[in-house]
Amino acid sequence: MKINAKEVLSISPIVPVIAIDNIEDALPLAKALQDGGINIMEITLRTATGLKAIELISKQMPSMNVGAGTVCNKKDLEDSISHGAAFVFSPGISEELIQAAKQNDIALIPGVCTASEVMLAQNNDINACKLFPAVQVGGVNLLKAFLGPFAKMSFCPTGGVSLDNMNEFLDLKNVLCVGGSWLVPKKLLDEKNFDEITRIAKSSLEKINKA
Repeated sequence: MKINAKEVLSISPIVPVIAIDNIEDALPLAKALQDGGINIMEITLRTATGLKAIELISKQMPSMNVGAGTVCNKKDLEDSISHGAAFVFSPGISEELIQAAKQNDIALIPGVCTASEVMLAQNNDINACKLFPAVQVGGVNLLKAFLGPFAKMSFCPTGGVSLDNMNEFLDLKNVLCVGGSWLVPKKLLDEKNFDEITRIAKSSLEKINKA
């Protein structure tokens, strides 16, 4: 495996969760995030352009760590790999995804929100998960509760995480990073305002450092 799940979650304290509609935005967006100090992108498969954007960035900007999000089944996972994804995020966890990730030797960060799901991940040698939807399922308090029985599990809370509450999550021992869409607002992407996206990335990282 080129990079494991914990290594993925250690690249940056913030993982931007991105939906790309226009392929021409892919490279300028990757550069804008990198200029802002963020070297990882989770490009979701929610749009028809997602896979093409992953492929373009992985080929033309190898310095950017790019992976796929909203990976829900074996086909999604294999399509992501064939388009150059270095890792995959899923909103949930299933035996199908676990086995497909093992067979294809790729880092899978599955979504969990219950103790049973964390156990399923842990019992399949997965040591890093996405807590999703983080705020809605209990957020900081749930992660504190998980720390006792699942001391070796690391999390990337996503869903309801924002600039205002991210430090509450990042202060937890079992949180390596947070995922969020605030770094790349759709309005700014539509306007191709990449300078503002760079500014948001920089200011977000500065807020973490000051916390």
